[in-house]
Amino acid sequence: MLTTHPFDDDKLREECGIFGISGMEGAAAAVALGLHALQHRGQEAAGITSWDGHQFHTHRAMGHVAGNFDRDEIIRSLAGGVACGHVRYATTGGSAIRNVQPLYAELASGGFAIAHNGNISNAMRLRRDLVRRGAIFQSTSDTEVIIHLVATSQYRTLMDRFIDALKQVEGAYSLIVMTPEGMIACRDPLGIRPLVMGKLDETIVFASETVALDVVGADYVRDVEPGELVIVKGDQITSHKPFAPLAPRPCIFEYVYFSRPDSISDDRSVYSVRKAIGAQLAIESPVDADLVVPVPDSGVPAAIGYAQQSGIPFELGIIRSHYVGRTFIQPGDKVRHLGVKLKHNANRELIKGKRVVLIDDSIVRGTTSLKIVQMMHEAGAAEVHMRIASPPTRHSCFYGVDTPERAKLLAAKLDVGGMTDFIHADSLAFVSIDGLYKALGEARRANIHPKYCDACFTGDYPTTLTDQDELAPVDQFALLEERVG
Repeated sequence: MLTTHPFDDDKLREECGIFGISGMEGAAAAVALGLHALQHRGQEAAGITSWDGHQFHTHRAMGHVAGNFDRDEIIRSLAGGVACGHVRYATTGGSAIRNVQPLYAELASGGFAIAHNGNISNAMRLRRDLVRRGAIFQSTSDTEVIIHLVATSQYRTLMDRFIDALKQVEGAYSLIVMTPEGMIACRDPLGIRPLVMGKLDETIVFASETVALDVVGADYVRDVEPGELVIVKGDQITSHKPFAPLAPRPCIFEYVYFSRPDSISDDRSVYSVRKAIGAQLAIESPVDADLVVPVPDSGVPAAIGYAQQSGIPFELGIIRSHYVGRTFIQPGDKVRHLGVKLKHNANRELIKGKRVVLIDDSIVRGTTSLKIVQMMHEAGAAEVHMRIASPPTRHSCFYGVDTPERAKLLAAKLDVGGMTDFIHADSLAFVSIDGLYKALGEARRANIHPKYCDACFTGDYPTTLTDQDELAPVDQFALLEERVG
């Protein structure tokens, strides 16, 4: 499987990207384009569901959007003027075709398709209750819990049943739902996961990021607000806010890594924020050096900001191959290590004899940083100083990010000195949590809820974590063998 980031085993990974469009002939083709722009948010599987006014059509597959939705016969089979799509990594549920979204069910009110970005933190408790009441689950995805809650709600209208379902779930969700009555887009009351709305002529578009609007030529209208449900029925658009208002807590890591740098989030350029983080890092953790070198590609904007603030020249000291995904042959440690150089290679003549500042967005397990620092030393660098454009990642995320268990997070096991020794750097420093907020033009005030969800850095989780306080979930499908393709 190809992946966007060369070191795919040592990055925090956003679980999903979602895209929906209502009121365009051949909507599925536009959804496929939008999913291409969101491919960085999920690369294990992709799916599109459409509605032609009479019936739903769906195609789901493992792998990238390209190769699965670039064939005319597939797009033609997804007929209709309303469609939604999804790209995913596996967090809750695991990798299998049964978990690929959009998920679809026939309810009493008709077809119901749902695409979900986020994670329901009480999904296992809800699932156990639903199973006791006779529900039969077809996937291990937390998203299916929402479908069953809608199906079993005692409210009369579909909208009331949907709101009833959402009021029972905890955690993070941005959703696009398709029914015969129309399309619904919504965010959880804290707005942890992103969702934006755009317009192309009379067509309404929803997407996880503004870059997906750009690709289909839609103009950005606004963010879907935390706790808001936007309903599109033909040419009518209505907004409902059925939840008690809360102070929003959007994910701060969208600015650090998840979003594409050419996206706009909360009226801020992600690229500009990353440059500002790099500049703040240079102020907080200066070092005498000859070159500022980004770890490609995610470290580039912060490295530019660090170089501009410090006056140290920015150089491409590491060259990335854009034609390699996972290392395709790994029979032993020696060949596995050689596979790293298929993806990243030191610009040896530039690096030799130089004092280098390496800029990366984060350290998760530490394996990437160890390999990159070693590569710099092998290329002849006189000194290698690592600077990280986020605070230490010490806590797991339970809101739709594929985070290793806390015991595997390097910053949860070691202090900065220990981490420096582990990666064999001459020095290591992270931007402070206050510096990160400063780069966003904000302040993280003590004793009040911060503006962002920064739990992966601070452990300050904005919601209850019901499933984490109970027994480990049992995978009911562990013995079910399934062919995927």
